[in-house]
Amino acid sequence: MHGNPSSPTSQKIITFSLLYCTTCGTIYVGGDNMIAIASSQVRSHFKEVCDKVVEDVESVIITRSRGENVVMMSESEYNNMMENFRIFSNPERYQKIKNGILQYEQGKFSERELIDD
Repeated sequence: MHGNPSSPTSQKIITFSLLYCTTCGTIYVGGDNMIAIASSQVRSHFKEVCDKVVEDVESVIITRSRGENVVMMSESEYNNMMENFRIFSNPERYQKIKNGILQYEQGKFSERELIDD
């Protein structure tokens, strides 16, 4: 489908930058902070990759020449993702959260002091 290039509805062009580290074989994709690393490089630099994942709160895509790629992420990121999955997969729970946020935004809340035991 060809349209007028100046028309905002004709096409959407997405640009990003790639940086390749020749030392460790890491590919940095600008914009999303996504990192893709060959599995052989992960084996050679496992500690550094783990530290990067934890310290920078980033997921790393581990590319494999045979088989599907895998993703490495910190345990805290994984737990956060699973919690969000559980919340969003239960429509009733999700609606209660949305209603609570709406009430808060409308000023329909009260503050209370917590009691220490």
